[in-house]
Amino acid sequence: MAWAALVAILVFFGTLLEGLRRRHVFQWLPGYWAVRRASEPTTNWPVHVLFCFVDHFEPGWKQPGVEVECARVDEWCRRYPALASRFVDADGCRPKHTFFFPEEEYRETHLDNLTALCAAGYGEVEIHLHHDNDTSEGLRTKLDRYTRTLAERHGLLSIDPKTQRTAWAFIHGNWCLDNSRPDGRWCGVNDELRVLAQSGCYADFTFPSAPSDTQTSTVNSIYYAIDDPERPKSHDRGTPARVGQPAVGDLLLIQGILGWDWSSRVFGIVPRIENSDIRKGQPPTPARVDRWVRLAPTVRGRPEWRFVKIHTHGAPETQHEVLLGPATAQMHEYLGKNYNDGRKYVLHYVSAREMYNIVKAAEAGLTGNPAQYRDYLLPPPSFAGKKAVS
Repeated sequence: MAWAALVAILVFFGTLLEGLRRRHVFQWLPGYWAVRRASEPTTNWPVHVLFCFVDHFEPGWKQPGVEVECARVDEWCRRYPALASRFVDADGCRPKHTFFFPEEEYRETHLDNLTALCAAGYGEVEIHLHHDNDTSEGLRTKLDRYTRTLAERHGLLSIDPKTQRTAWAFIHGNWCLDNSRPDGRWCGVNDELRVLAQSGCYADFTFPSAPSDTQTSTVNSIYYAIDDPERPKSHDRGTPARVGQPAVGDLLLIQGILGWDWSSRVFGIVPRIENSDIRKGQPPTPARVDRWVRLAPTVRGRPEWRFVKIHTHGAPETQHEVLLGPATAQMHEYLGKNYNDGRKYVLHYVSAREMYNIVKAAEAGLTGNPAQYRDYLLPPPSFAGKKAVS
């Protein structure tokens, strides 16, 4: 009987370890504990919660045809203002959705509609890309062509006032930044970080990608990566952003939250992975909001500014009831009630561009209300000459 129990226990733990291995947990678990140990205590109150919702926005998901694509975009343009207009942060700003729109799915009508939505104050558009077996020059050509189109035809990208070049944020399709998938699929470019930076990318917002095998060992961090053009996944580690320290690499990465969801456990024992993903089956519950704020990345030396970045794949209609319905409304209600009292917490809704600006302001040693640095380095897009509403 005792031997049977021992065998059952060994089988259980063997199965558990195999499940963790298949979900690539051991790639990031040491980094998770390292950043927890390195976290700085907050001594300056209030804590400013900088909340950024980024979307791998793919109307062409599963190639449904133009009619369905248009219906998906129209649904967002119709329902998102009704949702977002119900909430404001400490600065009077509504929630801002950052649409990372895929280069390979470009349709002028989709971007025209999103331009109007963003010009009304509901978000911004940045760069998303799926590619496979690509080259450095092929990638450069795609980015240059696409960014010119978004900037010149739609007014959707910021213009760097120092260089007069378009400046944009990036999310890599299939999570495969810098050719990071072990089998080499869905990228092919080992010097991708350098190509992105040279083409105008100011920051990458791809991660976390767990449970994908593209997940970095660095988690819950804002950091700079140095590109090794001879090897993939140069961003696996880097130098943390720090007050008083200038940029020290090729590209800045602003990560979302990765950790454990102890409120949902496999076999009632093992916690599920918290990866900042909002979708059907993973609604933004109050427990998750608390976890995001607790584990949020910071700029070293400025622990009272917490950068909460969550993500979704929001275009498909299967996600609309979560993202445009009661679950997301309840998330915003909870944020306003629990993280915007003006004494312990102050809530700021920010776009990806604004989050980057505030990171750079923190590095420069600026203090006080971070909302005053929303446009610190990069100004808002022109939205094709339409006046944006703040």
